[in-house]
Amino acid sequence: MFNNLKIFIGYDSREKIAFHVLSQSILANSSIPVVISPINLKNLKRFYSRPKERKHSTEFSISRFLTPYLSDYKGYSLYLDCDFIVLEDIAKLLKFISKKTSKVVWCVKHKEYLPKDKTKFFREKQIPYAKKNWSSLMIFNNAKCKILTPKLVAKAHGLYLHQLKWTKENLIGSLPNNWNILVEEQKFPKKINALHYTLGGPYFKKHSKCPGSGYWFKYKRQIFK
Repeated sequence: MFNNLKIFIGYDSREKIAFHVLSQSILANSSIPVVISPINLKNLKRFYSRPKERKHSTEFSISRFLTPYLSDYKGYSLYLDCDFIVLEDIAKLLKFISKKTSKVVWCVKHKEYLPKDKTKFFREKQIPYAKKNWSSLMIFNNAKCKILTPKLVAKAHGLYLHQLKWTKENLIGSLPNNWNILVEEQKFPKKINALHYTLGGPYFKKHSKCPGSGYWFKYKRQIFK
């Protein structure tokens, strides 16, 4: 079922290093083959032309929802924002959903989360909304996501996409909270599977010593020895 997992990572030209270090952390811990692809606006021009808007904090704010299309609406695909680091075997995450295949999409459902700050990295405005950060890590059941065409993703309101209004509430599966821990916003549990540097990764000077930054630098050193 998951012998060759497709993984898509949001790519922002201002955070190139983040894509590569996250990829290394996935490869270093995975017990199954994976195919990792960046969702880079420059690579999508043939079929998708929605630009980054001022209210979008990253270049992949909207284009992440092309994951099912980029997977030919087949199988299961994992999407992550680039400002993650993965500390656990991806295969364990997939085992969690293997008996719940009626769902359309799975994510960590952060409940009643409100950002502490009004701005984030690059001084981008921090916009609070219901289900914020649910879409930062998603597993798509691609065959059930055919509504997410390039045409719809190019025109749909951001909240329609990020709040997963394109599917029914009871078809949104829950992943364990330790797969999307919001650094500097949440306390770390005993078991950490994935850290999300949502306010800014350790590759920014301001956050270079943030909680969990040591994990990020560990995987960076594996690339740049």
